[in-house]
Amino acid sequence: MADRDTLPLPLEVRDRLAELELELSEGDITQKGYEKKRSKLIGAFLPKAPGKGMDPSVPHERRTPVTPGSSSRYHRRRSSGSRDERYRSDVHTEAVQAALAKQKERGKMAVPMPSKRRSLVVQSSMDAYTPPDTSSGSEEEGSMQGEGTPTSSQGSINMENWISRAIHGSTTSSTTSSSSTQSGGSGAASRLADVMGQTHLGKSGPIAHLSLKRKTRKAPALLGTPAPVTVENGNSGPGPVVRRSCEFGSGGSELVWQQPPLEKQENHSTPPDVTGYTTDSIQVERPQGSTTASRATPKYGNAELMETGDGVPVGGRVSAKIQQLVNTLKRPKRPPLREFFVDDFEELLEVQQPDPNQPKAEGAQMLAMRGEQLGVVTNWPPSLEAALQRWGTISPKAPCLTTMDTNGKPLYILTYGKLWVRSMKVAYNILHKLGSKQEPMVRPGDRVALVFPNNDPAAFMVAFYGCLLAELVPVPIEVPLTRKDAGSQQIGFLLGSCGVTVALTSDACHKGLPKSTTGEIPQFKGWPKLLWFVTESKHLSKPPRDWFPHIKDANNDTAYIEYKTCKDGSVLGVTVMRIALLTHCQALTQSCGYTEAETIVNVLDFKKDVGLWHGILTSVMNMMHVISIPYSLMKVNPLSWIQKVGQYKAKVACVKSRDMHWALVAHKDQRDVNLSSLRMLVVADGSNPWSISSCDAFLNVFQSKGLKPEVICPCASSPEALTVAIRRPTDDSNQPPGRGVLSMQGLSHGVIRVDSEEKLSVLTLQDVGTAMPGALMCVVKPDGVPQLCKTDEIGELCVCSVATGTSYYGLSGMTKNTFEVFPMNSVGAPISEYPFTRTGLLGFVGPGGLCFIAGKMDGLMVVGGRRHNADDIVATALAVEPMKFVYRGRIAVFSISVLHDERIVVVAEQRPDSTEEDSFQWMSRVLQAIDGIHQVGVYCLALVPSNTLPKTPLGGIHLSETKQLFLEGSLHPCNVLMCPHTCVTNLPKPRQKQPEIGPASVMVGNLVSGKRIAQASGRDLGQMEDNDQARKFLFLSEVLQWRAQTTPDHVLYTLLNSRGTIASSLSCVQLHKRAEKIATMLAERGHLQDGDHVALVYPPGIDLIAAFYGCLYAGCVPITVRPPHPQNIATTLPTVKMIVEVSRSACMMTTAVICKLLRSKEASAAVDVRTWPPVLDTDDLPKKKPPLLYKPSNPDTLAYLDFSVSTTGMLAGVKMSHTATSAFCRSIKLQCELYPSREVAICLDPYCGLGFVIWCLCSVYSGHQSILIPPSELEVNPALWLLAVSQYKVRDTFCSYSVMELCTKGLGLQTESLKSRGLDLSRVRTCVVVAEERPRIALTQSFSKLFKDLGLHPRAVSTSFGCRVNLAVCLQPHRLGKLADQGTSGPDPTTVYVDMRALRHDRVRLVERGSPHSLPLMESGKILPGVRIIIANPETKGPLGDSHLGEIWVCSGHNASGYFTVYGDEALQSDHFNSRLSFGDTQTIWACTGYLGFLRRTELTDASGERHDALYVVGALDEAMELRGMRYHPIDIETSVIRTHKSITECAVFTWTNLLVVVVELDGSEQEALDLVPLVTNVVLEEHYLIVGVVVVVDIGVIPINSRGEKQRMHLRDGFLADQLDPIYVAYNM
Repeated sequence: MADRDTLPLPLEVRDRLAELELELSEGDITQKGYEKKRSKLIGAFLPKAPGKGMDPSVPHERRTPVTPGSSSRYHRRRSSGSRDERYRSDVHTEAVQAALAKQKERGKMAVPMPSKRRSLVVQSSMDAYTPPDTSSGSEEEGSMQGEGTPTSSQGSINMENWISRAIHGSTTSSTTSSSSTQSGGSGAASRLADVMGQTHLGKSGPIAHLSLKRKTRKAPALLGTPAPVTVENGNSGPGPVVRRSCEFGSGGSELVWQQPPLEKQENHSTPPDVTGYTTDSIQVERPQGSTTASRATPKYGNAELMETGDGVPVGGRVSAKIQQLVNTLKRPKRPPLREFFVDDFEELLEVQQPDPNQPKAEGAQMLAMRGEQLGVVTNWPPSLEAALQRWGTISPKAPCLTTMDTNGKPLYILTYGKLWVRSMKVAYNILHKLGSKQEPMVRPGDRVALVFPNNDPAAFMVAFYGCLLAELVPVPIEVPLTRKDAGSQQIGFLLGSCGVTVALTSDACHKGLPKSTTGEIPQFKGWPKLLWFVTESKHLSKPPRDWFPHIKDANNDTAYIEYKTCKDGSVLGVTVMRIALLTHCQALTQSCGYTEAETIVNVLDFKKDVGLWHGILTSVMNMMHVISIPYSLMKVNPLSWIQKVGQYKAKVACVKSRDMHWALVAHKDQRDVNLSSLRMLVVADGSNPWSISSCDAFLNVFQSKGLKPEVICPCASSPEALTVAIRRPTDDSNQPPGRGVLSMQGLSHGVIRVDSEEKLSVLTLQDVGTAMPGALMCVVKPDGVPQLCKTDEIGELCVCSVATGTSYYGLSGMTKNTFEVFPMNSVGAPISEYPFTRTGLLGFVGPGGLCFIAGKMDGLMVVGGRRHNADDIVATALAVEPMKFVYRGRIAVFSISVLHDERIVVVAEQRPDSTEEDSFQWMSRVLQAIDGIHQVGVYCLALVPSNTLPKTPLGGIHLSETKQLFLEGSLHPCNVLMCPHTCVTNLPKPRQKQPEIGPASVMVGNLVSGKRIAQASGRDLGQMEDNDQARKFLFLSEVLQWRAQTTPDHVLYTLLNSRGTIASSLSCVQLHKRAEKIATMLAERGHLQDGDHVALVYPPGIDLIAAFYGCLYAGCVPITVRPPHPQNIATTLPTVKMIVEVSRSACMMTTAVICKLLRSKEASAAVDVRTWPPVLDTDDLPKKKPPLLYKPSNPDTLAYLDFSVSTTGMLAGVKMSHTATSAFCRSIKLQCELYPSREVAICLDPYCGLGFVIWCLCSVYSGHQSILIPPSELEVNPALWLLAVSQYKVRDTFCSYSVMELCTKGLGLQTESLKSRGLDLSRVRTCVVVAEERPRIALTQSFSKLFKDLGLHPRAVSTSFGCRVNLAVCLQPHRLGKLADQGTSGPDPTTVYVDMRALRHDRVRLVERGSPHSLPLMESGKILPGVRIIIANPETKGPLGDSHLGEIWVCSGHNASGYFTVYGDEALQSDHFNSRLSFGDTQTIWACTGYLGFLRRTELTDASGERHDALYVVGALDEAMELRGMRYHPIDIETSVIRTHKSITECAVFTWTNLLVVVVELDGSEQEALDLVPLVTNVVLEEHYLIVGVVVVVDIGVIPINSRGEKQRMHLRDGFLADQLDPIYVAYNM
């Protein structure tokens, strides 16, 4: 139709065109005629350009679904190499296409395509990017463009609003990008382009491509194609059946034509106008001639956008994709749900409320249907063995079974005589030749396995009847091909529970079984030990003349056991009694009208189900001749069975709809096909709702070959109830079979509604005939009490008959629920005294007693209270014409339970040649089709490489095994699309914050609203008497001078190297002298004044300490700075530069090596080296000492600056005065009981916080010896720290989490060898982890456990807590026993368990260990002397009660005195250091730590008899994420994620525009990357009620970690948004 807008057509031509369209829509003219006339009409006006005058007959090649019955379609179908067509339905395909078109009109946002690392894409999607050819690419596309349902013009207007909304009112609306999914970029236009350009142009995929250039009034042009119709699938004949809206009548024509010609706006350099294409590519309305030049552009229009020279996609900017995802998510979700259920706590999870408008069953209660009387014919044999005996002796030459080879030639004819003789032989040998005479191995009634391949029915038949004659119970199973077949373990379990010890098999099969090296058949996984017994006659001895099998009448003994695989993969054995076996054969004989010596062609598996019942059992009862077609022959020649029917003039054939479909695909005007002999074509899977289309299409094609319509007889069966119903072959061809066109919407509510107005989501069912002779059938509610359904309700069919199974072998409970059901009527009375058997089939009984099956119980998925059938979803997915991208027969649909509801997962095998974009496009269309037709969201759609799904022995997909692999993360998909946003509708309501208690609440003493105020303090510094000599000095520099005079040779510092030997040490006097020289150097070479700032850039060691005291001696203010990493200058040097600049350092001091590094080429590439302040090299010091040491006048002046980068990426420097520094050292001395006689091992980074204080200051103040171990040396020698602790018999040691982790990971397997090297940790009393975060309880526990064998006391490990405003709030003192010289002993650290859901609401709720949602928290150490703590509400600044979560505020002599910044925003931050409570004690000045936590009075007492107050740190306010109105701490989500899969080594989460982004490090092959996406999404949903927006899988070591071992989540976020992570895979969850 686009051509009409671009061509100046005269009015009369336009009118004539409008009339033509009307004729087509009303079916007065065929498609071909319409095309012909139309091209004639406008041919004259077409510009004649080369290549434009295409042959107008080309469109007939399109698969226009206008004549569903046309056989020509199937010729073309073949090229696509399709396979399993159970689900083929053209009407359904049309419906799906229409639903997709509808979605287009609604303007569904696109899904951002995941990005994959190059190495993961086998054939890189970029290189393989061939723009879709719209003219040819669409036949198999199911003419996607074609379908559409008319909308009115408002549809297009809304679309416009939607566009403007999506662009957020942006002005850059000149073009939309039509690039592939990689496009993106910044401008709003390209953002929209991303949203809309998701699919390639010609195949207008999930979204209507609209252009922003002009009004989209042209939307109706999308609709010019036949909308889906509910023809009786395909029998409607050639007339096109189309609904067309009035727009194409006379009135609508203006709408379509008031359009400026397209050419004017075409500007080929910009990405082309997309609307043009959508309309262009409608097949039905367009003669090929109209391909204007615009057609060529989309092929290359996006090429410029695609990649830059080096092949890197441009504009694949993550942020653009995320923006696009955010836009998508802004769309309103499903209708809001009203009520909630309470999940054992006020956590409100929404529970789906029934929709008041949902259809309800209104019919009367159904009546049980009775099949006709089973009329026993006099000459029917009394048992099946008797029948065999009769035919074997009366007509031994009569053929019983003919088997075929793979060329379709008869391989072997088994006569009744041979069958009888050989079966006797087998019976005799099993009973008498196994075991000894006294102790036979098998006795009558024992179970034996039958293991025969699918191409050897004769051997199977002999063995089966041999067992019947020997009164053994055969258990037919599949041949195990490998030791690890999918599901083979469960088969083994069945054999074990049946007590099988003997397996009968054929010679060829026995040779083919997997063998061990010794030639024995190995025991298969989960199987009992079996004796393999070959049944070939040549291996057996002849029975003696006088031996004769005992042939009884059929009785209640078990005849055979048929295996059945359940939904969860377990295998059950259904026992069938001899009387049931016989009665079933009789019922089949009666209903199918079998007579003696008829020929029957069997394509089905003869070991079970319909194939066994007709081809092995009933055939023998009636002395019929079975032609058995093996699966292998069908693969080679799908027509073989049809040829055999003609060749043998067979009366009956047993097939599945798949076999009919294959025959259609392979059928090429075969001359020799003649189906006139058939009186009955049994369709074994007639109960599959999708079999109807195969039946219809088959009839259409083969009616000309003599196939009579009444011959097709679908039947319904199940392992439990055997044949449930079968359509009888009638002679009356006037009586049409039953059809039901039902609304899917109704079915999902369990109600039968004939065809809704929608006409899109309908299911057409065919009847499967009536109940079996002698049976009573009813329909009961699928769950709960077996109550009869109403006549318009779907339920489970139940059958009461002799001819059903009687039990699941060995499982009495399940047997009772299935085989002993007593259906109740509405008043609760049973309808019959006899039990019914549940068939596992869902359906209803229609008029005339006809049964209709709508699905299976096993395929039922209940999502949000509505029932969906897996088969229906498969059919919808396949109707999205996947021929290019996935294999038809290899698709699995199952549901998994996530967050209290079932979630649908679709897994399909992808064809190797399909590109990323193609598959992704197909996936997004599948999602929309399922949403449109079933109104249900798919939770996850995964594509796996071809041939990787687990298969059942007959080649189908093993569902439960696939589900298992999916859940354990070992499916290894190559494409995943998760849509939790659309289908998880039961999340808790976002929390509305409640106002907290304000100043108006009553405060009485220390109680606030009835709770003790949460406040605590360490011991009082003033009252503590001790012999602290250093107390009399105000300044550390004076303490050092005093120590240099009084104990000059006392060693203060010992530095170890990586080999554990002493690298250097400093005594008091050495340190003093060295500091003097540095002070001289600062004064002479640096020309510094008092109070100038000096940056100390040193590796961890003794130089750093000397330089620090040198600065104090010279009156300068030192700032310790971590030196740049020589291997990583580009990222580490800028931080150094920043600290030097922000701290206003007048000069830098460092070693000669680092001096060189700062001036290197790499350095000048990273920063501007010319702007460094003067650099002093302390390796060559002046010889003379300074004239006079500086003495500060006021103790409140600055002593040093402490700079640190927080985990949120903020650089913050705090000012430490001399007073605070001395108070700090004193507090630590008292808490840790440090004296000159002590030795302390320190493995920390000495640049900031408590680490710096312990490394540089404490030894000078307290006089103890510090053994310094630089943490970097542990990378060379992980055992260095612990060996030093052991060697120096250290009692107290300090480390960081990163050191602890290094030891836990690096030494985990070496504890034995360390023990032999004499490592002994039994002397350690305290091992304190220095940290500024919530204690990592899992790490400290695993460290304690691991080194317990080396003598580490489990209670020795404790943690400390500090922050920027106060570098140490808590520090756990010594606690182990009262050793001789030990002072006070504090209580052990306590651990509490809190409810994680309450924490999100800023509440603390203590729970028992192990209760769901519990989170262990360890107290952060004992509060330091001189420190007071209060918990305040961060918003209202009011005090909180005990065990309430709030911000931790501190008041202490060693609080820092403020932030040091260069930007002059001190005012903003000042309240961090001097806040007051809004009520209560409003005088005290507190510093806000920025951490959330709570105080709890414990039952423990400390040495003074006071009850001990424990402080629990929960997490930093800066790090916490506000999501859905709740506060989440990243670490909690990360802990859950790390637990989900063994390959996740580390995880970090952050938010970006309220999307949760989860980054996981993968330790494994890149193939596993996509396995993690669903697992991560599931666990975060289950445990945190959050939907993950983006999952990023990266290599190990990508998540940045600072020196304290904390994750730098904000750096990670910046890296992610700037595309710097080189992720293996990025998944954008919809």
